[in-house]
Amino acid sequence: IKANVYKNEDNNIPTSNNILKIYCDGACSGNPGNAGSGIAIYFDDKNPVLLYGDFIESGTNNIAELNALYKALQIADESKINSTISIFTDSKYAIDCISTWAYSWKKNGWSKKGGEIKNLPLIIKSHELFEKLKSKVNLEYVKGHSGVEGNELADRMAVYTIKAKNKNFEFYSYNKIEEVLAMKSY
Repeated sequence: IKANVYKNEDNNIPTSNNILKIYCDGACSGNPGNAGSGIAIYFDDKNPVLLYGDFIESGTNNIAELNALYKALQIADESKINSTISIFTDSKYAIDCISTWAYSWKKNGWSKKGGEIKNLPLIIKSHELFEKLKSKVNLEYVKGHSGVEGNELADRMAVYTIKAKNKNFEFYSYNKIEEVLAMKSY
């Protein structure tokens, strides 16, 4: 993402006083099936920047959630915000993979007693980025499909990715947030 993503509606780069909230979500049509990720970025609770991408032809809901969280971490890493950044996801699995379970898996040579760790390459790079950022990033669980606007928007972007089939993240242009919220969800 280029630096201009971090401009607010007045075209100013946010300062250290700004609050950055990133909502991320993954979606899958079938499991496995077509999968995609979505992001909603809020600066000081103004109109969010929406991103959609990481389409996978045959993926799972878990990898879509992990991809979305990894992208949110990348955005946090690239931001110039000096205050704490909150990243919200409705995937306890994604949060636990990179902020809890990864420590024991890493200690055991990236293995676990129960067998294969699914999505391991993505978990490793997400965990490494989380380790770098954990002093300035809070990972927060939000209940899915509970009316939290940021989570609902990230969900719509994840579902839209499946329709658009774009592998790279792209900006979603909108006029009214209500129109985005009215889009199809699973």
